[in-house]
Amino acid sequence: MIYVLAAIGFVTVAVLLWKAFGPDTTTRPTSGGRRAPIAPDDDPEFLRRLGEQQRKPRNPGEES
Repeated sequence: MIYVLAAIGFVTVAVLLWKAFGPDTTTRPTSGGRRAPIAPDDDPEFLRRLGEQQRKPRNPGEES
């Protein structure tokens, strides 16, 4: 019984280490060789443009 628990513990630690330090799966190309789309909240360029749009006044003579 102790060997079974030790094996389960070993497999659990191995999986956690693989997830923490293994290859990055978020940048894996899709089947066509293209990269998978990035969600808007993870895209730094989108967030930068969104911040710039929020800082600009909506009408030229109006300030927030």
